[in-house]
Amino acid sequence: MLAIGLMSGTSLDGIDAALIETDGESLTRAIAFRGEAYSDVARGELAAATALALTFDKPRASPTIVAAGELIVRTHVFAVHKLLAEAGVSAGDVDVIGFHGQTIAHRPDRGWTWQIGDGAALASATGITTVADMRSADVAAGGQGAPLLPIYHAALVAGLDKPVAVLNLGGVANVTYIGVDGALVAFDTGPANGLIDSWVEAETGARFDAGGALAAQGRVDETVLTAMLDHPYFASPPPKSLDRSDFTIQPARGLSAADGAATLTAFTAASVAEGIERLPMRPTRLLVVGGGRHNPTMLAMIAARTKLTPEPADALGWNADSVEAEGWAYMAVRALKGLPISFPRTTGSPEPMTGGVIHRI
Repeated sequence: MLAIGLMSGTSLDGIDAALIETDGESLTRAIAFRGEAYSDVARGELAAATALALTFDKPRASPTIVAAGELIVRTHVFAVHKLLAEAGVSAGDVDVIGFHGQTIAHRPDRGWTWQIGDGAALASATGITTVADMRSADVAAGGQGAPLLPIYHAALVAGLDKPVAVLNLGGVANVTYIGVDGALVAFDTGPANGLIDSWVEAETGARFDAGGALAAQGRVDETVLTAMLDHPYFASPPPKSLDRSDFTIQPARGLSAADGAATLTAFTAASVAEGIERLPMRPTRLLVVGGGRHNPTMLAMIAARTKLTPEPADALGWNADSVEAEGWAYMAVRALKGLPISFPRTTGSPEPMTGGVIHRI
């Protein structure tokens, strides 16, 4: 099938849109990818919706969140049309869209996760069958609802020697372990770019620490780092998942801009190292996807703490910026086929489960 995957992450920087050919199992071929940045106004609207959602004890409608959901649909429809035009593919040739939506709160401990964006509206506007809300069924069954991409990571590394690990450095970091026997283990290790982005924006006005340059100028405050690592999340066994808001930049307040960036980058690296220690076996390779792979300071800190060499997955011929969006396309095909997308050792689901709500045209 031809499938489009759409991903808007917790960094609120924009939409990733990928077109792939896949059978939802062993076959996957990337065809096209584009990133669509959010405007400052859009980022502000989404940030406001996220802040509001975190004050709720369960999802419920509000004008701010309804407007943000409509924004998500409009911007994603635009991204689909641009992707199709660049790929020279018509909407009628595409079998399905995997629509992640925008996570504004993730509370599996309370039995819910909340992604805004109306799948039926997206399907109607694009003319393409759409699979949305792919996390809720897993959470309802007692799972974490995240991470959901391990089965796609397994397809990508099928030809590599095992065990291997894929580390995704987005707003939050998560690791997928694929064992010699194909066994999957996955969980969120801790914050990745999210805290660093928030710190840099608060201290300098920039959206992120480009190339890790600010952190490279700073000194890690070991007292602050130790305090941040003394968090119950790290003592809990996987499978487990995070909301971006579960950690804050507050412990770094009072540090210089550079020292704060260095300390928060070291926090990401230390939490990744802690996660690696929880894997069934030490992986022979650590393949890195997501925006964090562009941060050499972060990668150097991860290498120092894990004693592994983080390898940006682009070297394997992947578009490592596109992997998450591709994964949602792959999962949409699996959902259409009734194949599982979550597993006991990736999300904590009671059994392998399919998921998603299918909006057909």
